[in-house]
Amino acid sequence: MAAEWWIPLQVTFPFSLSNPSYQGSMSKLFPLALTLAGQALVIACAMNDAQPSPLEAAPAMDPVTVIAVDSATLAARAKADSAKPPRIEVPSVPGRNKRDSLALVSAIRAGMKDTRWPVEGPAPLPGSILPDKRIVAYYGNPLSKKMGILGELPPDQMLARLDKEVAAWNKADPSTPVQPALHLIVVVAQGAPGRDGMYRLRMADTLIERVYSWARSRNAILFLDIQVGKSSVMAEVPRLEQYLKRPDVHLGLDPEFSMKSGDPPGKKIGTMSSADINWTVNYLSNLVKANNLPPKVLVVHRFTRKMLTNTKGIRLDPRVQIVINMDGWGGPWLKFDSYRAYVQAEPVQYTGFKLFYHNDTKKGEPLLTPGELLRITPRPLYIQYQ
Repeated sequence: MAAEWWIPLQVTFPFSLSNPSYQGSMSKLFPLALTLAGQALVIACAMNDAQPSPLEAAPAMDPVTVIAVDSATLAARAKADSAKPPRIEVPSVPGRNKRDSLALVSAIRAGMKDTRWPVEGPAPLPGSILPDKRIVAYYGNPLSKKMGILGELPPDQMLARLDKEVAAWNKADPSTPVQPALHLIVVVAQGAPGRDGMYRLRMADTLIERVYSWARSRNAILFLDIQVGKSSVMAEVPRLEQYLKRPDVHLGLDPEFSMKSGDPPGKKIGTMSSADINWTVNYLSNLVKANNLPPKVLVVHRFTRKMLTNTKGIRLDPRVQIVINMDGWGGPWLKFDSYRAYVQAEPVQYTGFKLFYHNDTKKGEPLLTPGELLRITPRPLYIQYQ
């Protein structure tokens, strides 16, 4: 079912032919018609050599609408109707409040007017995941139950739950098959400087291999996510080259923890620029070319404007598919507004949408559904659950 936010307005004037007052009005409006009808009745009776019977009351008829409008008014109405926004239907979700539904309607309307999507860019190369598939990923780190669903549940339970999300998205949009994924944070920002003063912790190779084996058990791809702290993408990305050479391993960058300000992670929201993204794209592109790999997917998280600067300066490359992932948490209305402000409003290439099992629902609101997210423009092709 769908919830519709619109108000129908119709004015009609019902008349009944059996109503004496109506007959009186009609006799004043159409005396000639009534006279001719009476003459026709007399003639017909005479031709049949029969005596005329008394005129009976006309049978009751269904109400009718009588409208007399000149051509200029009709033209004005047609012009006004064409200017009205189209009626928009949104899925009906138990527990969803009106503010959230209206925010979704606003997001849909904004997307309908935005002619910048889909973004003009290089045609997808053979082996590309996007846009023919949608990635549905579980995010986190097995060493922490608080960083996301990837570490919150035991592996078997986590993978079974991922299977259900994949099935739900396949059902909601059969035209875009789902590519399941695990999204592992392999460089974790820290509140303490550590031995080298970089405020980040690198995960062991054994942990990466363990999660990689989980991904392969589901024919899933693996994302390696980097929170650089006071380090840089130039220092952290090349360390992962042995894994990025694999055709089913991709990359994620989290500007929230890129502390160019010098503050420790968590004190302020960090930032990356188009220069950081372009360096990473160039590195991945060369890796793809040198090793004859299918194109890589690069996910960049964002939930504020300053997290990613100079987006117009980001250069597209056919060997790297860039996803700007709406990473904020909160009520549905806030998430829709953030998606419009920080993802839709500054087109790069493809888009993503993160859903938080706990933070998005802490006030009792149900988690956003595939049906709702499929109504926004651009449709997100990367869905991340934390």
